[in-house]
Amino acid sequence: MSTATTQRAPMNFTGFPVEGLRFLRELAANNDPAWFKPRRDAYESHVRGPMIALAADLLTLAAARNLPLTGDPAKAVFRIHRDVRFSKDKHPYKTHCGASLSRTGAKLAPGLFYIHIEPGGCFAAAGFWHPEPPLLDRLRQRILAEPGQFLEVVHRLDHANMPIDPDKEGAKRLPRGCEAGRGMAIEPFLKHRNFIARRALSHAEIGTTALPELLLDRFAAARPLLDFGWAVVDG
Repeated sequence: MSTATTQRAPMNFTGFPVEGLRFLRELAANNDPAWFKPRRDAYESHVRGPMIALAADLLTLAAARNLPLTGDPAKAVFRIHRDVRFSKDKHPYKTHCGASLSRTGAKLAPGLFYIHIEPGGCFAAAGFWHPEPPLLDRLRQRILAEPGQFLEVVHRLDHANMPIDPDKEGAKRLPRGCEAGRGMAIEPFLKHRNFIARRALSHAEIGTTALPELLLDRFAAARPLLDFGWAVVDG
């Protein structure tokens, strides 16, 4: 008779290297193809490669913890090139590295988990970024219909130190159809165009092999917001 042994899958992420942060710092000072192209291998080794490894470990550990995250690790990482077609800023490269996972595997699915690596500005975030207008309207209407439940979500996120970001893109006035929320504690949230829970990451945190588990703890802390919104998406 044999005894089955459950073994943890091998991990790929060894910490985000200081060379990666140094590369992004130098890219910010030299945002030009003439500087970047000869250093493409350094970008792949010290920035994009570690982020792919991090995404792969997140997916492995999420499955073990029964957390709804799927995706392709390589496709989860956003491209380094900026879309400058409609921007006054014509610098061609992003000076950060970001990756996104979701319950469906789509990079920009409603209810995503996002990791942002940037010198002095690393963070983890989860929620609903730029939802399509019909979904945004339904989210607002659910907040209006169930204010107590939504405020409990806000309380739980605050308690977990994963608060909903103030929305710089929010409406100045209450949107049409939300007038009943005037004067209520939910009024500021009805003006949101994005519902994102976020928490900063230190350089020490991103440099450790414990980062995947730490990030999944942050994802789990944001579940009240995700579950609230997913109920609207699935409804």
